[in-house]
Amino acid sequence: MPSFDIVSEVDLHAFTNAIDQASRVIETRFDFKGVGASFERQELSVTLTADADFQVTQMEDMLRGTLIKCKIDPLAMQPGDIEATGKQVKQVITLQNGLEQLLAKKIVKMIKEKKLKVQAQVQGEQVRVTGKKRDDLQQVMAMLREAKLDQPLQFTNFRD
Repeated sequence: MPSFDIVSEVDLHAFTNAIDQASRVIETRFDFKGVGASFERQELSVTLTADADFQVTQMEDMLRGTLIKCKIDPLAMQPGDIEATGKQVKQVITLQNGLEQLLAKKIVKMIKEKKLKVQAQVQGEQVRVTGKKRDDLQQVMAMLREAKLDQPLQFTNFRD
Protein backbone atom coordinates (compact mmCIF):
# COMPACT_ATOMS: atom_id res chain seq x y z
CA MET A 1 0.00 0.00 0.00
CA PRO A 2 1.56 3.36 -1.04
CA SER A 3 2.48 5.79 1.73
CA PHE A 4 4.59 8.83 2.54
CA ASP A 5 5.56 10.90 5.57
CA ILE A 6 4.98 14.61 6.12
CA VAL A 7 7.83 16.13 8.12
CA SER A 8 9.38 19.51 8.83
CA GLU A 9 13.15 19.20 9.05
CA VAL A 10 16.10 21.54 8.72
CA ASP A 11 19.37 20.31 7.22
CA LEU A 12 21.97 21.26 9.86
CA HIS A 13 24.83 21.27 7.36
CA ALA A 14 22.99 23.70 5.07
CA PHE A 15 22.11 25.79 8.13
CA THR A 16 25.80 26.04 9.10
CA ASN A 17 26.68 27.01 5.53
CA ALA A 18 24.02 29.75 5.53
CA ILE A 19 25.42 31.21 8.77
CA ASP A 20 28.97 31.12 7.38
CA GLN A 21 27.84 32.90 4.20
CA ALA A 22 26.02 35.57 6.19
CA SER A 23 29.16 36.08 8.32
CA ARG A 24 31.24 36.59 5.17
CA VAL A 25 28.72 39.14 3.88
CA ILE A 26 29.03 41.11 7.14
CA GLU A 27 32.83 41.11 6.90
CA THR A 28 32.74 42.61 3.40
CA ARG A 29 29.99 45.21 3.90
CA PHE A 30 31.17 48.78 4.36
CA ASP A 31 28.45 49.74 6.86
CA PHE A 32 29.56 46.90 9.18
CA LYS A 33 33.27 47.89 9.27
CA GLY A 34 34.49 48.29 12.85
CA VAL A 35 31.20 47.00 14.27
CA GLY A 36 31.24 44.01 16.59
CA ALA A 37 28.59 42.21 14.54
CA SER A 38 28.55 38.42 14.65
CA PHE A 39 26.48 35.28 14.24
CA GLU A 40 26.80 32.52 16.85
CA ARG A 41 25.16 29.14 16.26
CA GLN A 42 23.97 26.75 18.98
CA GLU A 43 22.22 23.64 17.58
CA LEU A 44 19.05 25.03 15.93
CA SER A 45 19.40 28.65 17.04
CA VAL A 46 21.50 31.64 16.03
CA THR A 47 22.38 34.65 18.16
CA LEU A 48 22.78 37.88 16.19
CA THR A 49 24.96 40.46 17.95
CA ALA A 50 25.58 44.05 16.84
CA ASP A 51 25.92 47.60 18.18
CA ALA A 52 22.45 48.86 17.16
CA ASP A 53 19.03 47.38 16.62
CA PHE A 54 18.82 48.44 12.96
CA GLN A 55 22.02 46.47 12.32
CA VAL A 56 20.47 43.38 13.90
CA THR A 57 17.43 43.70 11.61
CA GLN A 58 19.77 44.01 8.61
CA MET A 59 21.62 40.91 9.80
CA GLU A 60 18.30 39.06 10.07
CA ASP A 61 17.51 39.97 6.45
CA MET A 62 20.98 38.77 5.38
CA LEU A 63 20.46 35.49 7.21
CA ARG A 64 17.05 35.06 5.58
CA GLY A 65 18.63 35.58 2.15
CA THR A 66 21.41 33.08 2.76
CA LEU A 67 18.90 30.53 4.10
CA ILE A 68 16.97 30.83 0.85
CA LYS A 69 20.17 30.33 -1.16
CA CYS A 70 20.92 27.19 0.89
CA LYS A 71 17.41 25.86 0.16
CA ILE A 72 16.06 26.29 3.70
CA ASP A 73 12.60 27.77 3.86
CA PRO A 74 12.63 31.03 5.86
CA LEU A 75 9.24 30.07 7.35
CA ALA A 76 11.24 27.82 9.68
CA MET A 77 12.72 30.94 11.34
CA GLN A 78 11.25 32.09 14.64
CA PRO A 79 12.89 35.42 15.50
CA GLY A 80 12.95 36.40 19.16
CA ASP A 81 12.81 39.87 20.62
CA ILE A 82 15.71 42.28 20.19
CA GLU A 83 17.38 42.75 23.58
CA ALA A 84 19.83 45.43 24.61
CA THR A 85 22.65 44.02 26.75
CA GLY A 86 24.96 46.79 27.81
CA LYS A 87 26.66 48.26 24.77
CA GLN A 88 25.43 45.63 22.31
CA VAL A 89 22.09 44.43 20.99
CA LYS A 90 21.22 40.74 20.63
CA GLN A 91 18.50 38.71 18.97
CA VAL A 92 18.04 34.94 19.09
CA ILE A 93 16.53 33.23 16.06
CA THR A 94 15.49 29.59 16.37
CA LEU A 95 14.57 27.20 13.60
CA GLN A 96 11.57 24.91 13.89
CA ASN A 97 12.43 21.25 13.49
CA GLY A 98 9.66 18.65 13.59
CA LEU A 99 5.91 19.08 13.49
CA GLU A 100 4.16 20.29 16.61
CA GLN A 101 1.14 18.27 17.76
CA LEU A 102 -1.34 21.06 16.95
CA LEU A 103 -0.04 21.46 13.40
CA ALA A 104 0.03 17.68 12.88
CA LYS A 105 -3.60 17.42 13.99
CA LYS A 106 -4.52 20.34 11.72
CA ILE A 107 -2.89 18.56 8.76
CA VAL A 108 -4.79 15.33 9.53
CA LYS A 109 -8.03 17.32 9.76
CA MET A 110 -7.36 19.05 6.42
CA ILE A 111 -6.73 15.68 4.77
CA LYS A 112 -9.95 14.21 6.18
CA GLU A 113 -12.00 17.23 5.08
CA LYS A 114 -10.80 16.67 1.51
CA LYS A 115 -12.57 13.26 1.61
CA LEU A 116 -9.90 11.43 -0.35
CA LYS A 117 -9.44 7.69 0.05
CA VAL A 118 -6.39 8.01 2.26
CA GLN A 119 -5.65 7.59 5.95
CA ALA A 120 -3.51 10.03 7.91
CA GLN A 121 -2.09 9.39 11.35
CA VAL A 122 0.24 11.32 13.62
CA GLN A 123 3.47 9.49 14.48
CA GLY A 124 5.51 11.61 16.88
CA GLU A 125 6.82 14.60 14.94
CA GLN A 126 5.56 13.43 11.55
CA VAL A 127 2.32 12.47 9.82
CA ARG A 128 2.08 9.24 7.83
CA VAL A 129 -0.38 9.18 4.93
CA THR A 130 -1.38 5.86 3.34
CA GLY A 131 -3.77 5.07 0.50
CA LYS A 132 -4.48 2.55 -2.22
CA LYS A 133 -3.72 4.83 -5.17
CA ARG A 134 -0.63 6.88 -5.82
CA ASP A 135 -2.78 9.63 -7.38
CA ASP A 136 -4.65 10.16 -4.10
CA LEU A 137 -1.35 10.63 -2.28
CA GLN A 138 -0.20 13.13 -4.89
CA GLN A 139 -3.46 15.07 -4.45
CA VAL A 140 -2.76 15.28 -0.71
CA MET A 141 0.75 16.60 -1.44
CA ALA A 142 -0.61 19.23 -3.84
CA MET A 143 -3.27 20.30 -1.34
CA LEU A 144 -0.68 20.72 1.44
CA ARG A 145 1.66 22.68 -0.84
CA GLU A 146 -1.15 25.16 -1.56
CA ALA A 147 -2.18 25.45 2.11
CA LYS A 148 -0.84 28.43 4.00
CA LEU A 149 0.77 26.79 7.02
CA ASP A 150 3.20 28.49 9.42
CA GLN A 151 5.88 25.88 8.87
CA PRO A 152 7.64 24.44 5.81
CA LEU A 153 6.74 20.83 5.00
CA GLN A 154 8.73 18.09 3.29
CA PHE A 155 7.38 14.83 1.94
CA THR A 156 9.69 11.91 2.61
CA ASN A 157 9.75 8.12 2.62
CA PHE A 158 7.46 7.73 -0.40
CA ARG A 159 6.72 4.01 -0.79
CA ASP A 160 4.86 2.55 -3.72
